[in-house]
Amino acid sequence: MIKIYYFSGTGNSFWSAKKIAQIIGNCELYNIGVEARKKKIILTAEKIVLVFPSYAYGLPLIVSRFVKDAEFKTPYIAAFVTYGSSPGGTLTALSRILKRKNISISFFGRIPSAENYLAIFGPPKTKKLERRLLMQRSATEEAARCIIAGNGNSVNAFRPFSALISFLFSIGVKIFYKRYRISAGCNACGICKKICPVSAIVMKDNRPVFTGKCEHCQGCIDICPLRAIQFGRVKFGTPGYRHPDVSISELALNNAEETVNS
Repeated sequence: MIKIYYFSGTGNSFWSAKKIAQIIGNCELYNIGVEARKKKIILTAEKIVLVFPSYAYGLPLIVSRFVKDAEFKTPYIAAFVTYGSSPGGTLTALSRILKRKNISISFFGRIPSAENYLAIFGPPKTKKLERRLLMQRSATEEAARCIIAGNGNSVNAFRPFSALISFLFSIGVKIFYKRYRISAGCNACGICKKICPVSAIVMKDNRPVFTGKCEHCQGCIDICPLRAIQFGRVKFGTPGYRHPDVSISELALNNAEETVNS
């Protein structure tokens, strides 16, 4: 049995995780946002696969905590970072954590995908989006082949610029959740709450309220059907992004359930 653990805000990493599972077969999918809530995390399988996005050239904070807290009982780990502009030192950061846990049999891969950080890059253009989706499909299929073959490799262990940007981002995440604004047009549909991969949004008086658990994945802004969430330069009404082959209901279900078998 191969177990795939993913973290995903707008569906990019989830799509790749699901596609890998479909190609390989005999896999189980687990949402890191859900699994990280457990008091004791023991990962036991023939192979463990991690799929996650790059946040500011580094690991999402919850992915970093999850890997640090987990006890790995497997002879093989493969990790894949999905990214828009650049993965920076994301895999390097993961490699350092695994080395401290004395895990050496690993494979590290990169999967290009659509850029979804609206606050800096804005909504993706149609032609660029189509190109990135094709790149993601090709890289994901190659990822599955590498897992089947049991490939191993290493990554650059010295990425000081990426480490600095990632560190600054980790500080920012602690206050970013206070900067979200909700428009008067919000109809309290609760979709932002349902699709949040870390349950950082609660509904109070028919309004979404952001809490300190927020990972700044931007899924809420991207997926809100009324475009009623604002952050920084992302104004009310700004078009969002969700992987076209991942539905809102699918994201909501996977954030609610502990496992999805494939």
